[in-house]
This record gives sequence, C-alpha cells and structure tokens, in this order.
Amino acid sequence: MDLHLAVAAGGGRRAGLERALRDAVRNGRLAPGERLPATRQLAEELGVSRNTVKAAYDQLVAEGYLTARQGSGTRVAALPPVETGPPPGTGEPARALRFDLRPGSPDVGAFPAAAWLRALRAAIARAPSPAYDYGDPRGRIELRTALSGYLGRARGVAAPPEHIVITSGYVQGLALLTRVLDGGPVAMEDPGLPFHRDVVRRHGGAVVPLEVDGRGACLPPGDCAAVVVTPAHQYPTGVTLHPERRRALTEWARARGGLIVEDDYDGEFRYDRQPVGALQGMAPGQVAYLGTASKTLGPALRLGWMVLPPHLVDAVADAKLHSDHHTEVLGQLALAELIDSHAYDRHVRSCRLRYRRRRDLLLDRLGAHRVRGIAAGLHALVEVDDEERVLARAEGYGLAVGRLADHWHTPGGDRPQGLVVGYGTPREGAYREALEVLARALDEAGLGH
Repeated sequence: MDLHLAVAAGGGRRAGLERALRDAVRNGRLAPGERLPATRQLAEELGVSRNTVKAAYDQLVAEGYLTARQGSGTRVAALPPVETGPPPGTGEPARALRFDLRPGSPDVGAFPAAAWLRALRAAIARAPSPAYDYGDPRGRIELRTALSGYLGRARGVAAPPEHIVITSGYVQGLALLTRVLDGGPVAMEDPGLPFHRDVVRRHGGAVVPLEVDGRGACLPPGDCAAVVVTPAHQYPTGVTLHPERRRALTEWARARGGLIVEDDYDGEFRYDRQPVGALQGMAPGQVAYLGTASKTLGPALRLGWMVLPPHLVDAVADAKLHSDHHTEVLGQLALAELIDSHAYDRHVRSCRLRYRRRRDLLLDRLGAHRVRGIAAGLHALVEVDDEERVLARAEGYGLAVGRLADHWHTPGGDRPQGLVVGYGTPREGAYREALEVLARALDEAGLGH
C-alpha cells in the first residue's frame, strides 16, 4: 500500500507525519477500516525512524483517528458525521421530503431492465470490433437508421439517417445548436424552463421572451435567429400549438431564414386523441427536431437525437466532435436493438397506459375545472390564486410540487399563478397518497374544489 504522504515541514518529522495522516483521514483519502502499513514498512518508505512512525500512530490512536488491535494492525477509525445546521438565514431546517410531485422526470422504477439487458447482450454479440473505437460524431449508423424508421411512423418526422446526430441528451443538442448559431438572438417560450434559457446563455445565445397564450407560442420578433418551442405539449402550461400557429411559425422561418428548434420532450404520451405529429414534418428544411429517451426510458441513459436541416448537419457534427467526440456507443447499439425488436414500442405503450391512469386520478381528485394541459405528457398545470399559500401547506406535509412563478422570464408582476404537478415521478404505491396530500394542502389554503 502506497500512502503517497507529503510529510509537511515544520515542527519535526513526527508532527509532519501526524498532520499528513490526520488530513488524509479527514478528507476521506484514507477510508474507514483501511489498514495502514506496518511501522517498519512506512518508516522505510518515508526515510524516517520506526520510532517516529510508531509515535505518530500512537498519537492518532489517542485522538480517535486510528484504531490498533493486536493481530489486526492499525486501521483508520470511523469518524462521527459532522453535524451541520441549516444554511445561514434559512431558519428552521426544511422538512423531510415524503412525496415528490415535481415535474421533469418519468417513473424510473418502470425502466425495462430485462428488455434493456436483452438488447444490450444482442447488441454486443453483433457489434463489429470498430464499434469500440472512436466513431462518427453523428452517432452509430445502427441507431440513426432505427430512429429514422421510428420517428417517421411514431412522430411524423422526416428523418433520413444522414440528417440525424446522436447527442448525450437534449441539453447537449440545444447547446450545440446555440454554438452553431454563433450568438444570434434566440426566442424562448415565456413561461418556459429556466434551465434551458441558462443553457442558451452559457453558450453565447441572447434569449428573447416568446409569449405563450391559449393557442401556444406566438410568433417571434423579426430579428431572432431561432425560436425554441414545445409544440406538442407546451412546458409548463400544457397547451398544444394551434394549427394556425404551426403554419405561421413555419412561414416565419421560411421567409426570414430562421431556425425552429422543436423540443419534443414527451410527444409519445398523448391520451385523449390521436398523437399530434411533429412540427418538423411540415418544414424539414427549417426545423431542428430534438428528442430523447429521458422520458420514455430514463434520464440516466443520456441518449438524445437531433434531426437537422441539411445545411446544419456538418456544422453540428463538427461542434459535437469538438465537444465530446461522440456519444457512448454501447447505449446507442442497445437502443437501436430495442427499437428494431419493437420492445421500445411496447414499453412506450405500457407507459402511456400507466401515465394516463395517473392523469385520470389527478383529475378525479382535484377536479377537471382547475387542471390544464391534461391531453398529453407527464405533468399538468393546476390553477391557483395564491401559489405561496399552497406551497407553504404542501411543504408542511413533506410534499414538493413545481410552481408556475419559477418559469417566467421576468419574475413578479401580475401574472397567472399555478402549480406544475408532475405525475411521472412517484412510484405506484405512493402516488394516491401524494394526491391526497396535495388535495389537503389546497383545501387548507382555501383553494379546494
């Protein structure tokens, strides 16, 4: 065992050795239970006397950093956890979180582990040896081909494999596009996800608010280089982009040479009518379509895709090359196998039924008159008059929900209020109880139905 100790100068060799060992234990470099070298061995490695090492060990045993037992040698002691109070200015510690109805994540407990394992085994068995080398920054051709067929039939996307770039999730795709646009103004929905606005800003884009009303996103200002929209199920209001707005948006892009970035984050999960096709199908030359496996399978996979207009493919592929070279390959091959075997379709159908049942339970418990954005997706907007009052009640019960106020570009003002309730996250056994707690918080805040 090589401790790589830097014996500090000052105070003598023994004191320096004590400080080096003490610091290594405190910062976790020496883990609890780790056996230290014998005194003779460490003395030889450090060029000190054995008595110096023994004295340092004895001192640290006395302080509780080390333990010594006959026949077991000297080991690192398990230190008690450091007690920390609430952050300054927060007052009482936050109550423990019992129920999570925040939006943004699927039920990861429904991940198809057995199907994924079969797909991974089959993919590895078929993978040629070059698959384990550096590859095409656009991604493996197996996955791009599989996605071409799937996106065409499931989302109405015109997706030839040569126009697809595989990414490590939606965020990377948005960042790559922002870099390629080279700092032009980007219109983003208001309200919308603040984190996505931060991604655009961090990669050089100037964010412009894009109004959203009952028909979805409005037209962007004329000087914008691009517009980012969620047409199938606007986040967080849940409205579907009206057909007239879809036509107007594509006409804007054609007339001004602008780019539409379509975030199809949960388009597979539509419950009350036939799926709304992707906007990209209306204007493949003006729309960059972005999708991921994060909502259908799980965010941990870090698998996303972009279907790009032809003139952007090379520039985005080059940006991807200089970002991380290419996305992890085995996951790509496994997803391709999952799609080709139709196990992916079966999983999506199963999830769609599960989430529709959860959506229906939400409507039954809270009342359909106050819940918006229910036709699709994994979240709904619950209209309230006083967000803060409801959130205070919910926090008291250990319930976390999203709030509409966090999604506006500019906080404050006389804006609509609401709770953004995600029904994908809770496990099956906890969901009904979470709804009861939410209903109780609304009732106690005087906002129950």
